[in-house]
Amino acid sequence: MKVRTRFAPSPTGRMHVGNLRTALYAYLVTKHEGGDFIVRIEDTDQERYVEGAVDIIFRTLADTGLVYDEGPDKDKGFGPYVQSERQAQGLYLNYAKQLIDKGEAYYCFCDKERLEGLKQVVAGKEISIYDKHCLSLSKEEVEEKLAKGEPYCIRQNNPREGQTSFNDEIYGEISVDNAELDDMILIKSDGYPTYNFANVVDDHLMGITHVVRGNEYLSSSPKYNRLYEAFGWDIPVYIHCPLITNEEHQKLSKRSGHSSYEDLLEQGFLRDAIVNFVALLGWSPSDNQEIMSLDELIKAFDYHHINKAPAVFDMVKLRWMNGEYIKKLSFEEFLEHAMPVINDTVKRDCKKEMIAGLIQSRIETFNDIPDMIDFFEEVPEYDIGLYTHKKMKTTAESSLSLLKLISPVLQEHDDYTNDSLYGLLSDFAKNNEFKNGYVLWPIRTALSGKAMTPGGATELMEILGKEESVRRINAAIEKLEKEI
Repeated sequence: MKVRTRFAPSPTGRMHVGNLRTALYAYLVTKHEGGDFIVRIEDTDQERYVEGAVDIIFRTLADTGLVYDEGPDKDKGFGPYVQSERQAQGLYLNYAKQLIDKGEAYYCFCDKERLEGLKQVVAGKEISIYDKHCLSLSKEEVEEKLAKGEPYCIRQNNPREGQTSFNDEIYGEISVDNAELDDMILIKSDGYPTYNFANVVDDHLMGITHVVRGNEYLSSSPKYNRLYEAFGWDIPVYIHCPLITNEEHQKLSKRSGHSSYEDLLEQGFLRDAIVNFVALLGWSPSDNQEIMSLDELIKAFDYHHINKAPAVFDMVKLRWMNGEYIKKLSFEEFLEHAMPVINDTVKRDCKKEMIAGLIQSRIETFNDIPDMIDFFEEVPEYDIGLYTHKKMKTTAESSLSLLKLISPVLQEHDDYTNDSLYGLLSDFAKNNEFKNGYVLWPIRTALSGKAMTPGGATELMEILGKEESVRRINAAIEKLEKEI
C-alpha cells in the first residue's frame, strides 16, 4: 500500500513552528517510503480566516522545499483540495445525513441559551457536555422542525457506556471512557462542517494512510475512530507529535516572538537551518547526527523515533546551528544575505565585501551583523578604560603616547592594504622594542571604540581607508588628552 500523508492547515496567519513541524514530519514520513504528500486547505472556520494566509502557507512550503504531490493546483483526482470548495458541493452534509440514517448522528435544535445552561465546572475548568436532548425527538418532530426552517446542527451519537480504544504509533494504545466523549458537532448551524468531521471525511476520500498531527488531538482521536467505524472505513495510522515548549517549558505561543517561520526569517535565520532545527524538535536520528540537509532527513527519518516528551525550542541551539549553516555558505551566497544588512548599517564608502569576509565565521544570525560592524559607520561613545589591557600591558596613558608616535607614521604611509600595514606596524614595534600587541591594541580601540571587533587593527584600517583611519586615531588622541 502506498503511503499517503497530508498537511491540512487552516489559513489563520503566519505558519507556526508547530504547523511547520507537522508539515515537515508528514512530508518526511511519506518521502521516506516513496509515497505522496498532499496539501489540503481547511478554510471552513470563517471567523478565524485571515486574508493572504493561504499565500503564506504555499510560500512557506515552497521556501522550505516541501514539494507536495497533490494540492489545489495539482489535482490528481481527489480534489477539490480546498475545504470550502468541497463544502459548496454539499459533500459533508451528505455524509452527515448518512450517519443520521445509521443512527450514528442526529439533528440538534437546541438554542444558545439551553446550551449555556449545560455548562459545568470540572477541576476548575468550564466544560459543556451535551445531554442528548434532541436524540429523543421523533422522526416526525425532526421533520416538522426542518420544515419550519428552525436552525440546527448535526451531532455525533456517541455511546455513554464502555470504552473506546485506539493505537497511536508514538503513545501506544490509549483507552478513553465513552462517558467522556461528548456528542461533538459534525455540521454547524451555518451549514459548515466542523474541523473534526471534515478531517475524517476528507482523509478517507483522499486515501490518507498516515495522519501526522500534534498531540493536542489525542483526546479527539476516539471520536474520529467512531466516525471511521460508523462509516465502515479503514482507520489510518496515527502519529501524534509532542508539544513544543519554550525554554521555560511553557507552550510556544505567538507572543514568544519566534513562534512562526517568518518570525525566524526576520530574526536572521537561514531556511535550511530552520528546517533542520524543526526536524529535531521531538525526533533524532539513530546516529545522533545534528546537521542534516532535507535529503539526508528523508533518508534517515523513522517516525518510530519521535519522542513522547515535549520538545524544547532551544534558541541557543538554533543560533549555533544557524551559525554552522552560515559558515558553509559560499561567499557569494553569504553576500546575498549579508550585504543588505551591511549597507543598511554602514552608509560610508568603504570596503564592505571585506567586512563581509571578516564576519561570516563570527555571526550566528544575520541580525547579529549591525552590533558587530556599526563602528565602521561611526565610532561610538566609549570609556577610555578600553585602552587598558593586562595581556597587552597597555594603559590609557601608554596608549596616548603610542598613538601620538604612530599617527605621523600612518599619515606618511600610502599603501593601506592589510599586509602592508601589518608589515609597517611590526617594523615600528620592533624598532621601538614594543611587542606587536602593545601597538595594535590602542590602534584597534581608537578605530572602533569597542573591546571586540571582527578583525584586527590593520584589517580595520584597510576597510576604512587612510583618511578615515588617521582621522579616528587623531580623534582618539584628543579624547585621551581630554579625559586622562
